[in-house]
Amino acid sequence: MSIPEEEASSILTLTDEDGNEVQFEFLDVVEYEGEEYLVLLPLDEDNNEVIILLIQPVSEDEENYVPVEDNETLQTVYAIFKEKFKDILTFDD
Repeated sequence: MSIPEEEASSILTLTDEDGNEVQFEFLDVVEYEGEEYLVLLPLDEDNNEVIILLIQPVSEDEENYVPVEDNETLQTVYAIFKEKFKDILTFDD
């Protein structure tokens, strides 16, 4: 997938399970079956695979981002994302 420069959005820094800070480009929030999923692109990796995380509200000001274990949910959220941005982004499937 390639993202045109004019479509580049904000950078998000998250802490992984080992305590390392990892930077991502925020791409979108996708709603699916009453849940919201964060779609991110890692900035420090050579591949162009997006990361999809479940958004879990903790309080009014705080959220946790949880890896999605269910492959069917991942595929569906990614399909929704691709459909939404089909005229803007180029996908390398």
